[in-house]
Amino acid sequence: MKITKYQAQEIKETPHKIDIREMYNKATAQAVLMALKPGESLKPHKTPVDVFFFVVEGRPTIHIGDENEACEADTLVESPADIVHCISNDTNSLARILVVKAPRQISLTKVL
Repeated sequence: MKITKYQAQEIKETPHKIDIREMYNKATAQAVLMALKPGESLKPHKTPVDVFFFVVEGRPTIHIGDENEACEADTLVESPADIVHCISNDTNSLARILVVKAPRQISLTKVL
């Protein structure tokens, strides 16, 4: 059994400049846990693979294409490949989101 603890993972350097920590990385899928402080957001971007977001804590707004929805904890949101998406935290509380890409992304994300 392999156990990965969030706090033990290093913060990844990304163009988004937020707390993102890799939790799982295999050929079949990749999972990161991100923490968005109040007022923080991802830059709009596209990924070449399907992605889903699972809200662990808080109430972030998930933007996919022309749709925006504030999502509470324990909500899963799907984002198809090659669609512009981002996540913002417009609240006064921390938001944590598990991001899963399947299969693992090989080519680079296109930040817009």
